[in-house]
Amino acid sequence: MGLRHGLDPDHIAVVDNLTFRAAEERPRWAPWIGTLFAIGHSLAVAAVAVGAAALTPRFVLPAWVSSAVDWAVIVLLVLVGSLNLLALRRPGAYAPVGWRQGLIPGALRDSSHPLAVVMVGIVFGLVFDTATQAAAWGLAASSTAGVSGAMVVAAVFAVGMILTDTADSRIVATLLRDRGDVDRVRRYRRGVGWLIVAMSFGMALYALAGKLIADEGSVSDDLFMGMGVSMALAVVALLLWGRQRVRPGAP
Repeated sequence: MGLRHGLDPDHIAVVDNLTFRAAEERPRWAPWIGTLFAIGHSLAVAAVAVGAAALTPRFVLPAWVSSAVDWAVIVLLVLVGSLNLLALRRPGAYAPVGWRQGLIPGALRDSSHPLAVVMVGIVFGLVFDTATQAAAWGLAASSTAGVSGAMVVAAVFAVGMILTDTADSRIVATLLRDRGDVDRVRRYRRGVGWLIVAMSFGMALYALAGKLIADEGSVSDDLFMGMGVSMALAVVALLLWGRQRVRPGAP
């Protein structure tokens, strides 16, 4: 779940944008922007999960909350896909767009300081959809293993997300080492943009199918994981393709 969460379109968008800014202002930190973001995000998720577990059995998450969050996630995925599609169709340079970025204070959004990146991750983790899911994980874990079980779940989730987001920022930082090739950077960013569009709409359709099909077991969660892994591999392939295109003597 942590690996998959790190491939959320909003994560890809914010890590991409923060890494581009850090490459200009703090190049030594650029490869680790995803790590810093994921650490902050994991701290927020852990706080919510462990807090919910500690309140058990006094706190019970209403059933309608889970359903409402599921529908909200579908709507927000469509929103992210639509915003990036519109941005890609406009003339000029493209930068990934995410709906959560509008919730981040300007002072944090425009900073590349390591602590600011951690704070951005914390803000992302406290948004209602992620916070509600974290509370549900904490309650589920605590039902069999108490607060310690929730802590283990949060820690393992964090490891997965840190791995994915770190890989994302390191790919982008590697791309930006060759600052002279503006076309290469532009191609890469637009390629990632189209992947975000495809991932957003694909995840929304998958989630919608899960809500509409009566037998939820008929829609395998492996499909969701496969989509995330495919996107990660596509980003790596896009980077390698860009490198191949700029080799001396390449057509």
